[in-house]
Amino acid sequence: MNLDKAPSSEMMRAVIAASRLTGWDFMAIAAAVLVLMPLLVLVWTAFGANIDSLIHLARTTLGRVFVETALFTGGVLVVSLTVGITSGWIVATYRFPGRTMLGWLLILPFAVPTYISAYAYVDAMDFFGPVQSALRQLTGFRTRADYWFPDMRSREGAIFVTAMVLYPYIYVASRAAFAMQGGNISDAARSLGCTRLQALRRAVLPAVWPALAAGGTLVLLETLNDVGASQYLGVETFTVAIFNTWLNKSNLPGAAQIALMALAVILAFLWFERWMRSNHRFTLSSRNYRPVTAPRLTGWRGVTAMLVCAFPVLAGFVLPAAVLLNAAWRQIKEDGVSAELAQALLNTVFVASLATLVIIMLAMLIALAQRFARNTLTAGAVRLSILGYAVPGTVLVIGLLPALGFIDMGINDLALALGGKRIGLVVSGSVIAIVLAYTIRFLAIGVEQIQGSLGSLSRNTDFAAQTLGCTQQRLALTILTPAMRPALAGAAVLIFVDCLKELPATLLLRPLNFDTLATHLYGHASRGSFEDGALAALLIVTAGLLPLAAMNRLMEAKR
Repeated sequence: MNLDKAPSSEMMRAVIAASRLTGWDFMAIAAAVLVLMPLLVLVWTAFGANIDSLIHLARTTLGRVFVETALFTGGVLVVSLTVGITSGWIVATYRFPGRTMLGWLLILPFAVPTYISAYAYVDAMDFFGPVQSALRQLTGFRTRADYWFPDMRSREGAIFVTAMVLYPYIYVASRAAFAMQGGNISDAARSLGCTRLQALRRAVLPAVWPALAAGGTLVLLETLNDVGASQYLGVETFTVAIFNTWLNKSNLPGAAQIALMALAVILAFLWFERWMRSNHRFTLSSRNYRPVTAPRLTGWRGVTAMLVCAFPVLAGFVLPAAVLLNAAWRQIKEDGVSAELAQALLNTVFVASLATLVIIMLAMLIALAQRFARNTLTAGAVRLSILGYAVPGTVLVIGLLPALGFIDMGINDLALALGGKRIGLVVSGSVIAIVLAYTIRFLAIGVEQIQGSLGSLSRNTDFAAQTLGCTQQRLALTILTPAMRPALAGAAVLIFVDCLKELPATLLLRPLNFDTLATHLYGHASRGSFEDGALAALLIVTAGLLPLAAMNRLMEAKR
């Protein structure tokens, strides 16, 4: 008897819970489904393929790709941590000549996409580039056999170039964490006989580990998402292997299998990082907080600190920017602004603006759903909706394209059923596909920004408005949305710049004869004529500088 009643009682509870869902809940669930759709299709495509394909990949590709990816990402992470922690510690805890200026300049490499830095470094450091040409003129060397020079088209070169662009993730996190810790931990360690370096290693770094782990995770995700720099510099990562297996070998199931393995590695790392952070929690009493005592470094110590902080700025921003300015100036003098570049700029602004509008609207609805609904189902849906940022663009496209193909098939079948003709591809290979990929990938940025703004607004405002008869919809439109305008503007700038820089998803989903600035530059660089795309690269870097001024003001305000 009990066995007969159990299923019906559980079913009734499920029906009652579903009946209590509001429109806000369904919006959050729909966003989670949108993000999960390509991932589920990716799994279906990978496991639906012939096992012989996987066996062949395991024998010929996967082992080499896994080792290459591990060495590359590990090297980038180590160099980024070293540079980011060192510069963050020096800026946060010492005073030296140029400290204020360098504190801001150290975040400038944020504006340079990895693939642009790779193109610029090869152009500058190649055998016929200005650096080696000047070296040969100074020394009298003539051939490559006469001297040694680092090869940028190598794993080591790729690690250096990528780390010099991505270290700001560590620098920003470590600098803020060092400043927030104050002088309490460092002073306590020094009172026990530690030097400043020993206090940093034994006491301060373990205390700021959660911030460093968060920054390191972003470095890893950005490294794995890159395809332009890795491919150009000759490093076969998971992303490059997916790209080559799909496009060069016409093996979509094989590409899906590699993509699924890459996704498994990413999720495993995210779980490990979350587990590590949960076991390293430190709190500091605000009542006993003392700011860091920043001694002034003079003489050779001050010069050394200045040079240590200046090097990543020169390597990560100044050199690529100088190469871009020089090449863009030559291009403008010789050919002017081409019609193709002007069209690519218009396409970029159009797609990025459309995607930004869609993402901001959807992110607002998701954030409001979490504020109003306050149940476990909606909270879980919100967490799933921001998962797309952890998925590399190439992996996302592998799962998205078959889903878009199913949608196109449904549209064509419906057209035939209504007595019409086949329409062809409506969603696949269109601007809609690019906007959808951007939405899934960058939705997390909008949700996080808007949630942070909403969290600063007291819920008493909601209660007071509702006691006066204000509906949730009216509350959202007339009270909460106007209060979120600064956060909305900040999120829109970040999303727009990320959409403008995105290469893998745009390259794989763009319609025929449709170029953005990123794909326009990639096309020229892949043909060995990077100079012809230098102006496009310069426009991308210039746009990337926009959010950095706001970031710097925020960092200075929290000091």
